[in-house]
Amino acid sequence: MPDYVEEMFSVREKPWHYEMTKDRTHILEEAPTSRDAIELAGLNWTVESNPVYDGNGKEIKGFKANTRSSDGSVLGIVTNKYKIVQNVDAFDFTDNLIGEEMRYETAGSLKNGKTIWLLGKMPERFICGDKFEPYICFTNSHDGTGAVKIAMTPIRVVCNNTLNMALTGAKRSWSTKHMGNMEAKLSEARHTLELAHEYLDTLSIEAEKMANETMTEEMTIKTLDQMFPVPEDASDRQKQNIQNAKDGIMICMLRPDIAQFLNTKWGFINAVSDYVGHSIPARVTANYQENNWGKIINGHPILDKAMSLVAV
Repeated sequence: MPDYVEEMFSVREKPWHYEMTKDRTHILEEAPTSRDAIELAGLNWTVESNPVYDGNGKEIKGFKANTRSSDGSVLGIVTNKYKIVQNVDAFDFTDNLIGEEMRYETAGSLKNGKTIWLLGKMPERFICGDKFEPYICFTNSHDGTGAVKIAMTPIRVVCNNTLNMALTGAKRSWSTKHMGNMEAKLSEARHTLELAHEYLDTLSIEAEKMANETMTEEMTIKTLDQMFPVPEDASDRQKQNIQNAKDGIMICMLRPDIAQFLNTKWGFINAVSDYVGHSIPARVTANYQENNWGKIINGHPILDKAMSLVAV
């Protein structure tokens, strides 16, 4: 991700790649409004549509080049059906969701402007007596490789856990392709805020329910076995990695910030969230932190699996 980060800002917290990107990362004390955020994130440019030519100088019909107004760099080659969503439209969208209370915790661009993101903070909520900070995350790709996506991301403040799992009967995200009437689509997507509140309400109900349901040691071991099955042809290293994951979650269950929910289903879910959010994987790849960002948007499969097994 460091090589991909073009420019960004973050409020109070330094991102993991700060030392490698500090020349293009702004650390702020207070969350800015959209007017300042778009400048600080280096997103104060537009995407322009230009013809594409072959080697003989002949225009290639049906395609166009998305270029950045600030320097003319090509962001991607797309079809004529592709509809541009400008960076300012992204900020307008999230501003309209929350209004004057909207503040941005982080925003920026990756891959030389091909992908942009912004994270806006909603008013805090309390779930099972714990303070939660809900966020709306907006991501967009200008190179034709991804859709416009908006996701709900609630964080349990006491342990900084991202509890963004799939819930039955409540949507956590909304997305659409860059085709058709984008203005109408984004206008229609204003119900994202309603979906966000529905998700938080459903999460609160599920959390209260699970906090009052016992999770015995036997149930915990059985659930972990279901979450991490051992393949018949598993190598000794694979078996050890699986056992390490199970042990890691068991250790998380004993941490002080989860103690009040010890031996409950909600405590188990928080332990899984703690493990997948803060543990270094057995195999560290060059882009594993970038993949973690993707899991914030799309949800983490291990957390989703745990939720599907215990929330019954």
